[in-house]
Amino acid sequence: MERFSAIEFLGIDPALAILLDKAPGEELDYGFVMDCLKAYKNPRVKLNHLLRIKALVRVKKGIYIFGKNFARKPYSSEILANMIYGPSYVSLEWACQYYRLIPEKVTTVTSITTQRSRQFQTPLGLFTYDHQPISIFSIGVTMIKLSDQKQGLIATKEKALADLLVLRRGAFSSKKHFKETIFEDLRIEQEDLDSLNLDLLNEIYQARPHSAIKYLIQCRESP
Repeated sequence: MERFSAIEFLGIDPALAILLDKAPGEELDYGFVMDCLKAYKNPRVKLNHLLRIKALVRVKKGIYIFGKNFARKPYSSEILANMIYGPSYVSLEWACQYYRLIPEKVTTVTSITTQRSRQFQTPLGLFTYDHQPISIFSIGVTMIKLSDQKQGLIATKEKALADLLVLRRGAFSSKKHFKETIFEDLRIEQEDLDSLNLDLLNEIYQARPHSAIKYLIQCRESP
């Protein structure tokens, strides 16, 4: 028996006790876990044991959360999305739901990446990533506090809505067509449009001129 036997006697796996004590959040990566378990003769064997007893759940190779019986608080889907595939930021439907711009419940965690588009089916659900050119990637992206000690990259509500319109709806032939999509299809409220930052929308449009963003600006300026 290793030097953590006193903890083990109390009924919790000593390796798990170390992770629970040191982890700044519910979301863990392989490097952090290995560093925490370096006192063990074979840290990888210990990691596999924690996975086997469901003390940890493998979200994707190299990314873990605590099992439901050991979690200290809910995990952050946004932080996990940043970790699973990057560089990326949370956007599109998930971010629009986060800002309460759209009424529908979204179950797929949607992100934008500079890499090729990918999707990952995980024990926690589907994470998708749509490609955007690096030249427009960082405009309208912010770092926000998503847990006590962790931050994540997410689109501002202006960028999230612009991404959603450009990538999911494509080009618009008229302002009338655009307004039908915004108000009848997506069911976005006028007051939410009025809250959008016009300067940021113009910056986004300058980086990527697109009919969706042009009409979004027009609707924001004069409903």
